[in-house]
Amino acid sequence: MSLVLIADDSPTDQHILSRALEKHGFETLVARDGEEAIRLAEQRSPDVILMDIVMPGMNGYQATRHLAHNPSTAGIPIVIVSTKTQEADRVWGLRQGAVSYLTKPVSDDELVAAVRDALKT
Repeated sequence: MSLVLIADDSPTDQHILSRALEKHGFETLVARDGEEAIRLAEQRSPDVILMDIVMPGMNGYQATRHLAHNPSTAGIPIVIVSTKTQEADRVWGLRQGAVSYLTKPVSDDELVAAVRDALKT
């Protein structure tokens, strides 16, 4: 069973993403901000990270950049899942080290497909 770390400050989005993934056999772990996502990624070595952008403290771009450049977490694929819909947001997220970028609301099928694709990287 693959472990997916969900970094999102919204309890509603945490629930929606967790439920969608768990229905498809994934195990989930939740972080409420960028700092917690980094700490949990270092401790638990998830198989994939879903990263929101707008979070208190360290935002998702900063956390993605940190994780992508840290030797102990650089191999973990990051999928950004955000309400930010501008092309510049997507390009910036990918430049920080994400392997893909989804915009909320995301369908269960799209989410699961993105996680499965990220597992192949």
